[in-house]
Amino acid sequence: MNIALWIAQGLLAAMYLMAGAMKTFQTAKTKEQMPWAKNRSDAFVRFVGTSELLGALGLILPLITGVLPWLTVLAATGLTVIQLLAIFQEHLPKKEYNVIPVNIVLLALAVLVIVGRWTLFS
Repeated sequence: MNIALWIAQGLLAAMYLMAGAMKTFQTAKTKEQMPWAKNRSDAFVRFVGTSELLGALGLILPLITGVLPWLTVLAATGLTVIQLLAIFQEHLPKKEYNVIPVNIVLLALAVLVIVGRWTLFS
């Protein structure tokens, strides 16, 4: 189970590091490529990107360092909230059905990390 959780955490961290970096440091490019970002302020897009970057770091660093490992569960919970908001506040209302499967996969991996790490900590 621990190996499966590390694989899920690694995949999530990689995805969120890439997406978060683009939203945080290349806001104009994000607005060109992602329809949801066009009608949002630069500050909001950067906020989402920074949240994703911090979540990605929170998935890996606490367990590797052994410092406050429960933060991994908290980071996965935060990323779950981001995905739920993306699905229900952005993509479904705008009928952007083509991106929802990616959101669902990321959501499922984050929930797996929450449940798996919570179980191992208990």
